Amino acid sequence: MQLAFEQLKTRLTAEGLFDARRKRALPRFPRKIGIVTSPSGAAIRDMLRVIGRRFAGLSIVVAPARVQGDGAASEIAQGMADLNALGDVDVIIVGRGGGSLEDLWAFNDETLARAIAGSKAPVISAVGHEVDFTIADFVADLRAPTPSAAAELVVREKQALVETVRDLGARPERRVLSDPARPLRDHQRRVDDATARLLRGSHARLREMVHHFELATASLRRSSPVARVARGRHQLTQLSARLTTDMHRELERRRQRVGGVLGRLDSLSPLGVLGRGYSLTRLADGEIVKTSRQAPVGTRVDVLLGEGRLGCRVEESKERDDRPQV
Repeated sequence: MQLAFEQLKTRLTAEGLFDARRKRALPRFPRKIGIVTSPSGAAIRDMLRVIGRRFAGLSIVVAPARVQGDGAASEIAQGMADLNALGDVDVIIVGRGGGSLEDLWAFNDETLARAIAGSKAPVISAVGHEVDFTIADFVADLRAPTPSAAAELVVREKQALVETVRDLGARPERRVLSDPARPLRDHQRRVDDATARLLRGSHARLREMVHHFELATASLRRSSPVARVARGRHQLTQLSARLTTDMHRELERRRQRVGGVLGRLDSLSPLGVLGRGYSLTRLADGEIVKTSRQAPVGTRVDVLLGEGRLGCRVEESKERDDRPQV
């Protein structure tokens, strides 16, 4: 998943979807805010609470969508299309609460990235926590570290205007004229706001760079020669153990086969027959005596027994014996 994330990021960067020059500024005084998120999640409750506290009565349109699982990216993109179709939505917030890489994967979808890039209204990406980065964060016009921060950013200028009018009181002209330092304070406030935005952007960029550095470091560790040697050694150990096991199994199998063959050979061997009480008679030249005609009276023969042998001389020879004829 991390590899797919990096590949998509590289491709969209080459196309210019992350280019800062194409990002639009947020409207200073939005009249209608669109939010695409889960209607049952904590993120929508946080954003509505912040907006209600800072500028009650502001028009908000919520496009409900799943923010996790199969089909979530398509639902989020459709929610953005529905809000843009209204024609009077000034800014759109797309987001959800924190989670793992798998939980936030819908916001790493190419279709959703192109939907954000093609939105008529500026888009604020408010996905996860400050340390979480998604493709939606890079392509959006502004990235907020959390959904609550997105709500604060979108109503910031209106809140400042309300506070200014409240400070002026019932006769603003007299108050302004009687306070010649007011323009200087207003200018200072705008400088402070710009400085704060710059610092937030710098911190976000720094966190992003740290995140990429950590990913690159982990990738280098995995591909380093030391790691490759360690993996190779581990694989070699596994293969050696497997080879030893296979050799022992094959040797045992062959030992059993040899034992079976030896048993059959022993049962067929003449020596095995002799061990059961039979004998083998041979002439002096080693020829086995099969008939009485081979050994007439007076012939010396050797009689092989189960154990040992006998040297004998034939004293009587009959061509037939007393065995019943079959």
